[in-house]
Amino acid sequence: MNFGSLDLNAIWFVLIGVLFVGYAMLDGFDLGIGALHLFTDTDDERRVMLNAIGPVWDGNEVWLVTGGGALFAAFPNVYATVFSGFYLAFTLLLVALIFRAVAIEFRSKQPMRWWRQMWDVAFCVSSLLSSLLIGVAMGNIAWGIPVDAHGEFAGTFLGLLHPYALLLGVTTVALFMMHGALYGVLKTDGALHDKLRGWVNNCIIFFIICYAATTMATLLYLPHMAARMRANPWLFSIALVNMLAVANIPREIHHGRDWRAFLSSCLAMLALMGLFGLEMFPNLVFSNPAPEHSLTIYNAASSPKTLGIMLTIALIGVPIVLAYTISIYWIFRGKVKLDKTSY
Repeated sequence: MNFGSLDLNAIWFVLIGVLFVGYAMLDGFDLGIGALHLFTDTDDERRVMLNAIGPVWDGNEVWLVTGGGALFAAFPNVYATVFSGFYLAFTLLLVALIFRAVAIEFRSKQPMRWWRQMWDVAFCVSSLLSSLLIGVAMGNIAWGIPVDAHGEFAGTFLGLLHPYALLLGVTTVALFMMHGALYGVLKTDGALHDKLRGWVNNCIIFFIICYAATTMATLLYLPHMAARMRANPWLFSIALVNMLAVANIPREIHHGRDWRAFLSSCLAMLALMGLFGLEMFPNLVFSNPAPEHSLTIYNAASSPKTLGIMLTIALIGVPIVLAYTISIYWIFRGKVKLDKTSY
């Protein structure tokens, strides 16, 4: 397939962004459910929470794997730099995701109270750690990491744990908890449903406080992350969409429109990731303190021929992933009911 004069580098930037946004929306509520898991009171409530995500959590992670594979294919230098620089952080993330999966599968295998409590704690802690590490990684990408003239990471693991990155990590935890509470409201009924509706407002407050602090820190300490919006005031409309989407959540919850509240949360996440991508473009890895060493969609990309071939594959593969995701959610639609096949 001949793509002519299309800017394949920019197309792949957008495509990888779409894949990671899909992961944040889908696995975000999985991680949020996990973060809220220990706030429940009874074994049945925890089983309902697990079964709310049970049929879909592994499929949601396909988006992360696909995004990582797309990054490797389209921008191999970025993949090499980020994965070598964030090696310990990504190893911790991988361990956390593995323990989350094991906890989901093993928790109900034995009836002993100590056994279930052990896996409940593992599920909650691994979900919190995963959310935090994802936010810390994004915080470092926004802040910038030390990259030398050869495009190699020149920092340390502890250097990645600076206040701004940790703040964005906590904000990500808050966002996923809000998103997870809304998904829980969609999938439950009875007393647990009413309890989750109460948690939603607390999660929104937690997120708004974190988001306000992150926004102020970004404007004060990361001028490059607001430069495009200052140059193009119309982009403020995206930030406005984000604020209105978050503000609409309690309104929809009050009127009992749970599905609309969840869609508002998805829209808020889309707007947030859209702002992040627009302010980063064309950088993929911003170099701090030497911006001239930054890795961009042009100096870190595969050859045009490779990008063209991979785009052809993506045009075939992405609709398949979408169709799979939609079919799974359609099959397992409705409220969770516990039976002998449940977790």
